[in-house]
Amino acid sequence: SIKMDLLHSNGILIIQHLQRDYRAYQDFLNFMSHVGDPRNIFSIYFPLWFQLNQVVGTKMIWVAVIGDWFNLIFKWILFGHRPYWWVQETMIYPNQSSPCLEQFPITCETGPGSPSGHAMGSSCVWYVMVTAALSYTVRWKDKSAVTLHRLTWSFLWSIFWIIQISVCISRVFIATHFPHQVILGVFAGILVAEAFEHTPAIQTASLRMYIKTNLFLFVFALGFYLVLKLLDIDLLWSVPKAKKWCANPDWINIDTTPFAGLVRNLGALFGLGLGINSEMFIMSCKGKNSCKKSFRVLCVAASLATLQLYNFIKIPTHTEYLFYILSFCKSAAMPLTVVALVPYCVHSLMRTTEKKLN
Repeated sequence: SIKMDLLHSNGILIIQHLQRDYRAYQDFLNFMSHVGDPRNIFSIYFPLWFQLNQVVGTKMIWVAVIGDWFNLIFKWILFGHRPYWWVQETMIYPNQSSPCLEQFPITCETGPGSPSGHAMGSSCVWYVMVTAALSYTVRWKDKSAVTLHRLTWSFLWSIFWIIQISVCISRVFIATHFPHQVILGVFAGILVAEAFEHTPAIQTASLRMYIKTNLFLFVFALGFYLVLKLLDIDLLWSVPKAKKWCANPDWINIDTTPFAGLVRNLGALFGLGLGINSEMFIMSCKGKNSCKKSFRVLCVAASLATLQLYNFIKIPTHTEYLFYILSFCKSAAMPLTVVALVPYCVHSLMRTTEKKLN
């Protein structure tokens, strides 16, 4: 439509302005794009928070998974273009050459562009972290503590918005999103996170509930895809565009395709359910050692170190279905490691040490 073309063309002008005038901040902006990567939720934020507060850690995974699932459905409904391919195909520049946009190794996302998954994932997980931190200070009653709470409130929400704005600018700078797409992503993420502030049932969910939720999310997404495919609407229309207009074929990553994100998130949710409902979790995180600071610190350190090792596991991409299966297994292993395996090993080590001392 004319209005959408106008919105996109204005977005291109903003991208050109950022790439021209903010060149000196390129490294920082690329870093902020990595900060907003939804995969950091499972490998960094979740291990830290789960050992500090299991309620917050559990909520974080649910918010991340459901938020990313909604992001996928919205992407399929909205059919949002990405700047780096739209500028090559639009007819809005008939009498002149198309504007030149620089691409980067992280530019060539293959899914539709609206809303931004990075902006949505970043806003929802940081919203959970900020509200969790403020929940501790809101209980303070004396006058000086109330003042401190207000200062803390202002400080944390300022940090929240600084991070969200930085992530948004970074995604626009690398030409993978238009400005309106990142703005939509931020507010969609906040809405999802706020909804889970009023959903306490996830804290007591059984393994059966986790499996049922996984099946519903998968069947709904797959069914939605197949129904529209029968109507001759290809929801993977963006993948060939990305491959065609990406400046470097090596920058195309199957991990950015719509179904790759779906499988990764379903694996993480299943791994969380498996871990929380395991005997190892009950023995370690519900035992007497769980209240000890040393136990939590050791669990955080061991979890972060172990999860970094998963980065060295390269999943073969030559067979798409094999990639999805292995991606699901790898994603399930990460929360299972944080929730059950690492705490159980730390618990066993501490118990053995205590026996030797006695």
